[in-house]
Amino acid sequence: MTRKIVIEPVTRVEGHGKVTIHLDDEGNVAQSRFHIVEFRGFERFVQGRPYWEAPVLVQRLCGICPVSHHLAGAKAMDVVVGAGTGEGLTPTAEKIRRLMHYGQIFQSHSLHFFHLASPDLLFGYDSPPETRNVIGIAMANRELATQAVLMRKYGQEVIAATAGKKIHGTGAVPGGVNKSLTAEERDRLLKGDGGPLNAGQMVAWAQGALELFKDYYRKHKDFIDRFSSFPSNHLSLVRKDGALDLYHGVLRAVDANGKRILNDVDYQEYLQHLREEVKSWSYMKFPFLKALGRENGWYRVGPLARLNTADFIPTPLAQKEFEGYKAATGGKPNNMCMHTHWARLIEILHAAEKMRELLQDPDILGGDLVVKGRRQPEGVGIIEAPRGTLIHHFRVGEDDLIQMANLIVSTTHNNEPMNRAVNGVARSMLTKAREITEGMLNAVEVAIRAYDPCLSCATHAYGRMPLEVLLYDDRGQLLARRRK
Repeated sequence: MTRKIVIEPVTRVEGHGKVTIHLDDEGNVAQSRFHIVEFRGFERFVQGRPYWEAPVLVQRLCGICPVSHHLAGAKAMDVVVGAGTGEGLTPTAEKIRRLMHYGQIFQSHSLHFFHLASPDLLFGYDSPPETRNVIGIAMANRELATQAVLMRKYGQEVIAATAGKKIHGTGAVPGGVNKSLTAEERDRLLKGDGGPLNAGQMVAWAQGALELFKDYYRKHKDFIDRFSSFPSNHLSLVRKDGALDLYHGVLRAVDANGKRILNDVDYQEYLQHLREEVKSWSYMKFPFLKALGRENGWYRVGPLARLNTADFIPTPLAQKEFEGYKAATGGKPNNMCMHTHWARLIEILHAAEKMRELLQDPDILGGDLVVKGRRQPEGVGIIEAPRGTLIHHFRVGEDDLIQMANLIVSTTHNNEPMNRAVNGVARSMLTKAREITEGMLNAVEVAIRAYDPCLSCATHAYGRMPLEVLLYDDRGQLLARRRK
């Protein structure tokens, strides 16, 4: 008889999921799985709604990354109204959307690193849970905690100025945007009102966050390099010249050795290259590259993947950090899971630079906001959300009602990598364990948290679940129980 350990729910991630770990008679980890257990089904209930509602409807998937869904839905509907696939918008509309998106990247990455991930790094994954949290960060380093809150606040202010409000805004519409910035809004974001909330300060704080991580890496290199490291494919959008572009581009994928396996294809053709597998024990699907098949075609998305697929970063400070990152980690591709945090911080700096650049562009004050062309029955919108590649695909009837919706969110792409991360850490931590420790279980969660999963986005879940872990011996006798 095997033993079964259940971690439910996984903590310090957005949404709810659980992990099951099965031990054989000798105490070895025989199987482990990351389960997503709720389902609502946005792809079904957006059907029958007018197409122009899609950019507002779909962002109700999540309160953490609504801007990403808002923009992906709007980009899909750009195609439906004949505005093209990114290059067809007016300069003002494209730059307002980009500013909105980089505000989203900046606030979401800041939230994840400082509030969700840094307690594990600064205190250790096996430190007491009473202090291993954002309150513990505030108690240990008040200045750092304050900075983290203000960085997220600045990103939210950028979103409010471009989308109309901080959460579930309405700024992007099919074919463009419904507002530009006023000179007063521009000046407030660019220069601030005498306080730290200005574009230059965000660049400086982003650089400081990188120095914080690099200092930690120098002291804990073995842990960062070895923890949950395994080879994989990597997928993301890149600009047509190979640059990192989080708003628009072509699809590129590389294998674990850097070989190009998806060569800059038009994302309107994503269905020719990607497939999704369904498994009985999770509501979250398992995407893979069609050409490589289910067994070998799975891949990672997100900050680590983006720095593996991109040739360079088109802002000077982030590019310099990118070069140092590659030199320190042996070039690319980088398959070390915990380096995702480093990559995420480089993207925070890139987003800060892009916001400053866009706020200095006169086009964001323009009045030419929307274009339309020849109606199309179908459209695909893809964007690089904070957590990775986000796909929205809609088919619209002649009555203007949505007939079909297919959403592949970032966390879904990372489903197989997260399961492999869970399995690897479980094998190293729990094999032959006779006692559950909170640190052992948190180590499994640390591997999941590196991907910054948004489980509500992946399955559209809601509700709360308790955490209860039971450990049985091979005779079925309960050895230990933990609940919170």
